[in-house]
Amino acid sequence: MDKQKRILFVEDARTVRKMSVDMLRQIGYQNITEAENGRDAIEKLIKSASFDLIISDWNMPEKTGLELLEWVRNTNIFQSIPFIMATAQGEKISIQKAIDAGANDYLIKPFGPVELKRVIDHVLYNKKTDEESTLPYEPEITESGRVKINVAHIQITDHMILAVLKYLIDNKTFVPQHFELETQCMPSWNAVQEPLENGKVDGAFVLAPIAMDLFSSGTPINIILYAHKNGSICVRKKNGETSEELRDIYRNKIFYIPHLLSIHHMLAFMFMREIGLKPGLSDNPDANVFFEVVPPIKMPELIVHNEEVAGFMVAEPMGSKAINDGSAELMYLSSEIWDFHPCCVVAMQNKLIQEHPEAVQEFTNLLVRSGMFIVSKPETAAHIGVEFFDPNGHLGLTPNMLKSILQHPLGIKTDNLFPVLEDLEQIQKYMSHEMGIGQIIDVQKLIDSRFAQEACSSSASKLHMRAIQDIGESVNQIMDRFEQR
Repeated sequence: MDKQKRILFVEDARTVRKMSVDMLRQIGYQNITEAENGRDAIEKLIKSASFDLIISDWNMPEKTGLELLEWVRNTNIFQSIPFIMATAQGEKISIQKAIDAGANDYLIKPFGPVELKRVIDHVLYNKKTDEESTLPYEPEITESGRVKINVAHIQITDHMILAVLKYLIDNKTFVPQHFELETQCMPSWNAVQEPLENGKVDGAFVLAPIAMDLFSSGTPINIILYAHKNGSICVRKKNGETSEELRDIYRNKIFYIPHLLSIHHMLAFMFMREIGLKPGLSDNPDANVFFEVVPPIKMPELIVHNEEVAGFMVAEPMGSKAINDGSAELMYLSSEIWDFHPCCVVAMQNKLIQEHPEAVQEFTNLLVRSGMFIVSKPETAAHIGVEFFDPNGHLGLTPNMLKSILQHPLGIKTDNLFPVLEDLEQIQKYMSHEMGIGQIIDVQKLIDSRFAQEACSSSASKLHMRAIQDIGESVNQIMDRFEQR
């Protein structure tokens, strides 16, 4: 690594820019110039043509990252500078658009220092990425003769059934006959998505729209089960300001979401539009509330330090943590917008499913039983969750906090995990038609419900299939609550 490499980092969101520059310094680069949009970047390039690397956000006012990239590639003096596109546009079709325009590589927001270093090493030093070095996926058979099921996840209560399953296997309550379980806790959704896409894990607890996007680009995976239903929360910043109109809290402010391809994005979009706002990204000239993608575990911290942020929507326990810390107030729970909605799914490599269906069936059976365990023993499950998600205490989770989340009547549901085709159809149609996100796929080919069919009772499999209702009444109730605060 050449620590003297001069990097131009372009990002309009100040907090994200600072966080990213800190990461660059953390991995060894000190010679960094910041620009707040594409136009500012061009001015800095003209003043000094000696940059060794450009890392640019895509969605920015004034001039977007894509426009900056096109300008760089069409300007002789700059056209050979390596360019990394850092973008919340996680769809494969958008990434390909950046590559076609001349990007050397890309980073999907939110990214961490490991991902940042890997991509820079690839671009500057020609080191192979995981994608380039990937061998064809093959299931691994352990010395016991059982197949290994290595599952990626992040630190959210949406993944509680995995935490409980791991605990019940470790203490011999469950003794799988056909598989051995390994779990990998990842720092972000991208860190979950990449090994699933590249065959580095056997399965993942992943956002349903991410699974659909991977499937649309040819990744051989199938959804075998929901990880949960409901379970997310919208909070607003607690800063002492008063406003007569709910929309004024969010107008011309930033609102954090964990990923563009997420139910959180979709439900927040629906809510913002219903209260009379025009949600969008920062490069949208018509938008008056701006979505910004940040890692879930960073949201409670970032909301405190950024005066431009009005709130966030995320899976628990990050919302409750911000409320308990005194930095945020409850706006609404996700079930108030769409009751019994899916969010995360259990996605598995198709080859594992085809070659070891007995192991996948047993895995599905035990996940469903783990979901029932959470319902019947929420206090025990809360203790398990703290140990699984926050073993070092860095997140500040407590058993009482998780117990309260698990027992909330409008909160997370883990007793009805059958994957409903109509749910995912509604998600992709709304995101595609109303938000301009995602590709329409044949959901029936993505879902392999035969394992859930056996694991779930016939009554449970037909329970709680809810359409996205007219949310006007729900939003009126939320607004009434706001006015009576």
